[in-house]
Amino acid sequence: MFSLAKLVKPALGLLAGFTMMAAATTLATADETRVVFVTHGQSGDPYWSVVKNGMDDAAKTLGVKAEYLAPETFDMAKMGQMIDAIAASKPDGMVVSIPDAAALTTPVKNAVAAGIPVIVIDSGGSKLTHDLGGLLFMGQDEFQAGVMAGERIKALGLTKAVCANHEVGNSSLDDRCAGFAKGLGVDVPVMNGVIDPTEMKNRVIAYMTAHADTQFILAVGASGAEPTLAALDEMGLSGKVKTGTFDLSPTILQAVVGGKMEWGIDAQQYAMGYIPVAMFDLWKKYKIMPIADYPTGPGFVTKDTAASVIELSKLGKR
Repeated sequence: MFSLAKLVKPALGLLAGFTMMAAATTLATADETRVVFVTHGQSGDPYWSVVKNGMDDAAKTLGVKAEYLAPETFDMAKMGQMIDAIAASKPDGMVVSIPDAAALTTPVKNAVAAGIPVIVIDSGGSKLTHDLGGLLFMGQDEFQAGVMAGERIKALGLTKAVCANHEVGNSSLDDRCAGFAKGLGVDVPVMNGVIDPTEMKNRVIAYMTAHADTQFILAVGASGAEPTLAALDEMGLSGKVKTGTFDLSPTILQAVVGGKMEWGIDAQQYAMGYIPVAMFDLWKKYKIMPIADYPTGPGFVTKDTAASVIELSKLGKR
């Protein structure tokens, strides 16, 4: 005889099972760690794309929700607004760069005061980070890295140098130039560059035409280094005027291997993206909090070691 009860009972059991699964999914989503990066560097920039790759890889591996935000240009007012907006959304952790302390101190302080744990990466340095209440600074001492670069060039017996800065006003890049001058032991003029590679190349050509006695060009990032290499090639000065740069790219590494560039200074920025995600996930799940700064550089990649990291650079890991 047909029994409605025999059909309804399994159906109710199945429905209960689906309800429990939905509740578990909702709970898992609520418990998911959320980390937001707010930096001054666009994710398409050769340097910052590596940071974002580190963030994405960590998020995928650990099951963390991670977001990367940056102004479309070097706009500190806009970046401050972004920090304020993200703090209001109450993430489990925020990762910021601080290239302009005057512009970003208040937004970062407000985020900390609102109970948002903050890790500072790349720019800002240890003292400012802790003054603002940040947990730790992850990056390299840009001034000291510049000093080390200057000392290397001084050892080659070179004294006529220029620092090609594609983003004057960014405190980290300014520190690189200042440290370089200190390490070299002479005044070093700063070439005021731009992000646009064609215009940057033209500015290098103009500078070298007016200062033909220049022996060394220090670029403070890939955005300046690659146009500098192109300019020297066009002027027939490749290998004659020595160059070096902060940061890596496949083009830079090939130039180092080929003897067109002395070295690239590696800040290992992939770690700046990956490790904060893991740190905030540990804090959310187990209340494990980092207690010290995390230096990621500087490391000098020279002709002896450049070939071994070219493929990693192509993959966006170095």
